[in-house]
Amino acid sequence: MLGFLITLHILVCIALIVIVLLQAGKGADLGATLGTGSSQSLFGAGGGSTFLGKLTASVAIIFMVTSLSLAYLSGKSGSSSVMPAKSPAVKVAPKSDIPPAAAPVAPKESQKK
Repeated sequence: MLGFLITLHILVCIALIVIVLLQAGKGADLGATLGTGSSQSLFGAGGGSTFLGKLTASVAIIFMVTSLSLAYLSGKSGSSSVMPAKSPAVKVAPKSDIPPAAAPVAPKESQKK
């Protein structure tokens, strides 16, 4: 299910980018071409609701739903730690054939002078 949601989310992201880039800007409306002051007044106070505008809203809603679903599913892993539960193996130093060094001997009183 997580793989399906990730694939759907990537496809929705690409579709949203393409749909937004296909839309014309606010100044490229028919009213701006005819020379009227405000391009939105040609279609009324709300402007013309195009097919691409409705499609953008729909894809944006799907994008938000998939984002929230992925966030919920990724936070639902059973542990609360980022670190693995397995403790690292303790390494033991290899035994050496060399005998330990003898402790230094303090100088005698006659050698100090």
